[in-house]
Parts: sequence; C-alpha cells; structure tokens
Amino acid sequence: MPNIEPNTKPSISQNFSLRVYYEDTDAGGIVYYANYLKFFERARTEWLRELGINQASFLEQNIGFVVRKVEMDNVASAKLDDLLNVNSTITTLKRASLVFHQQITNQAQQVICTAKVQVACVNFQSHDSKRAKPMAIPESILGAFKRVC
Repeated sequence: MPNIEPNTKPSISQNFSLRVYYEDTDAGGIVYYANYLKFFERARTEWLRELGINQASFLEQNIGFVVRKVEMDNVASAKLDDLLNVNSTITTLKRASLVFHQQITNQAQQVICTAKVQVACVNFQSHDSKRAKPMAIPESILGAFKRVC
C-alpha cells in the first residue's frame, strides 16, 4: 500500500513511451545500464509537464528537484529499436520530498528495469553556495501531485 501524505488515496500512474536509439546502446546493441536512469528522468519530467508544472519557471526562482536516492533493479536487457514504456507512480508524498516507483517494459510487456527514486525539493539560493537547501514543495506543485495521489 502506498504511503501517501497527507491523503491516502491510491496513486495514479503515468506512462511514457520511447524508442531505443543507437546512441542508447553499447557496441552489442544492448541499452547501457545508466541510460535507464535517463529514461526514468524523462518520464518524470514529462509527467510534470502534463501536470502543468513548468520546471524552468521554478528554476528561475531557484527552486528545483534533485534525486536523493535511487534503488534500481536491471531485470532484463532492452535492445536497439525496442519500444519501451516507462510507468511512473508516486508512492510517497511528503512536505519536501516524494518517492516514485518506476518500471520499464518492452513491447512484449517484459519488465526490463524497475526503480524506486526519492526526489527532494531544494532551494538553490542558499547561503552555502556549495549545497542546495531542502525546502517545502511549493503549494502549486504539491497541489498538482495531490491530484494524482
């Protein structure tokens, strides 16, 4: 059961499709493992866009999201020209962070990779320029997340 704060409704998931290009693969035509992280990032970013969240405008205000922790399991290999689907679900929503469960499947519905990604909201305009300061997720963003949780 997802741990959603402050409400406890089940999460709604989002799907993002992409094709594996030559640039995503190694010499053998297999997706290089680190590229799955890029695919997960693209899916989260597109979901924010669908929710009407313009990350560029928040960055202009020195507000952003950073990945704090990733647990990834490479189950099978994707190959050149595979059509992949990235399914994303918010499983935990807190004041300053959220956790996504993400899964990549291929056109045969075979699970390729899964990840649990913890993302934190930060203020980049900190007195310590070497470190962003955690902050509460702005209400306009939190409200969008609450609509899908």
